[in-house]
Amino acid sequence: MAFILNEHTWPEVAEQVERAPIALLPLGSTEQHGYHLPLGTDIFLARHLACEVSDRTGAIVLPDLNFGYSWVWRDRVGTVALQQQVLQTVLKDIAHSVERWGIRVLLIINGHEANGATMKYAVREVSDETPVKVLACFYPGLSASLEAHMESTTWGGMFHADEFETSLMLAARPDLVHQDRAVSEYPERPVLYGYDNTSIGDLSVSGVYGNPVLADAEKGTRMFGEFVERTCTLLSTALDEG
Repeated sequence: MAFILNEHTWPEVAEQVERAPIALLPLGSTEQHGYHLPLGTDIFLARHLACEVSDRTGAIVLPDLNFGYSWVWRDRVGTVALQQQVLQTVLKDIAHSVERWGIRVLLIINGHEANGATMKYAVREVSDETPVKVLACFYPGLSASLEAHMESTTWGGMFHADEFETSLMLAARPDLVHQDRAVSEYPERPVLYGYDNTSIGDLSVSGVYGNPVLADAEKGTRMFGEFVERTCTLLSTALDEG
């Protein structure tokens, strides 16, 4: 069973830290995910992975961080975004907080790819400020899992509300998936995309980049199993090095 921080008393948490001085922070976003997935998709997936890892390791699952850097979807209904520097400060403050109660390893489990740069710089800066080993991951071994299980292609290496995320949601929160509304969309890529400030939020009609129609729960379950194994390996390595 996962150890959820906010469901326990402080003495219970202190005892758990003695057994497993590891904290997991689910990080995601609140933004559109097509016609068929909820706005909380990224955080639901991050939390599911964190809970599965906690069940295996005893790591303490921190409260979800529901907001991320979501600039590209800022004009879509429902998006709530943080500035990069604000998110970076929050991540560093969390690392300093868990240090005070004996956590040795903090792993940020991210479900929103655009948070990547912010996590990288937060980890770099906080490493000079605390002895806590701070790690950040976005589906460890993602490329291998995509190649092994996905039938559809990504949109030039990028995906959103596609076969991958929809399969994971069908495994983690099928009650929130409206698969009958799923549509496949691969928007035309402008010549200047990636060189200027063209936003993917302006290119897709549905909000989908990929083909969620091919998604199924079995694929999601298999991939979650792989991500759990790889994440547990990261944690055991970090503890050994610490």
